[in-house]
Amino acid sequence: MQPVRWGILSTAKIGRTKVAPGMMKSPLCDVAAVASRDEGSARAMAEELGIAKAYGSYEALLADPDIEAIYNPLPNHLHVPMTLAAAAAGKHVLCEKPIAVTASEAEQLRQAASQVLIAEAFMVRHHPQWQRARDIIRSGDIGEPRAIQVAFSYFNVDPGNIRNKADIGGGGLLDIGCYAVVTGRYVFEAEPLRVVTLMDRDPAFGVDRTASALLDFGAGRQLAFTVSTQAVPYQRVQILGTRGRIEIEIPFNAPPDAPTRILVDDGSAHGNRSARAIEFPATDQYQLQGEAFSRAIRGAGPLDYGLDDAVLNMRILDALRQSEASAAWERV
Repeated sequence: MQPVRWGILSTAKIGRTKVAPGMMKSPLCDVAAVASRDEGSARAMAEELGIAKAYGSYEALLADPDIEAIYNPLPNHLHVPMTLAAAAAGKHVLCEKPIAVTASEAEQLRQAASQVLIAEAFMVRHHPQWQRARDIIRSGDIGEPRAIQVAFSYFNVDPGNIRNKADIGGGGLLDIGCYAVVTGRYVFEAEPLRVVTLMDRDPAFGVDRTASALLDFGAGRQLAFTVSTQAVPYQRVQILGTRGRIEIEIPFNAPPDAPTRILVDDGSAHGNRSARAIEFPATDQYQLQGEAFSRAIRGAGPLDYGLDDAVLNMRILDALRQSEASAAWERV
């Protein structure tokens, strides 16, 4: 198929260091342009990565008739407005997570999604380690999945960082708690019925810096997670079944230049002594994400996770924030 011509909307770090370089490895993706409100920043990124065009405004990029698809990694409060602007210009949009600040805001994308493809950028679902883990669960090798435990943290107290700005959608739940929610939905292949959460907010920033939650998926299935923006960097996923468990060692920031592995354990010995490792060669999950969306644009593959999926994820995040306020279980 002909490669899809992509434009990158801003010089955000994730786009500059992860997403654009990943897509540029693929023959299916032609990263042809980048835009910033600062033309100098756009030109610097274009020169760094070898991108042909650099624009000094987002509007100029959206007006480029050669660009077919937009990757939107702007701050959370700009995800919906700029996705709508891109869609109005006839561009398909891969929007960085979370797709919106609230589910009601995400619903504003409904009409646009009937005209162009819109998807949320959860790259982890494209990584072979996640897909193999789900295949093992589907096969019944670990019995019935009962519980998922997710931990994800990093340390960031920079007052200028967008994650520490409450008025533009900052905080740990929207930034990384969304990954924990996706993990439960992906593994259980179901939606939670009710949720309860506990949050600690930074007294200066006003954002949630630590959030823990319990999600009830029904039929005895539970997801428990803790995410933090002010704790030691760490991430791990544990999936517990009736006859075994799966551990994903680097579930979210899997390195593109080194092998990864998952552990499958029947529990016959403690301390991972009964675990067998399944190793995966170095894989760039951002490349795979870009390829999947490009195929969908060309009609060469399905759009597995479209706007409906993104809105469902936002509804769960909304319910978790409602639980903080009510100090009680909330229905989803």
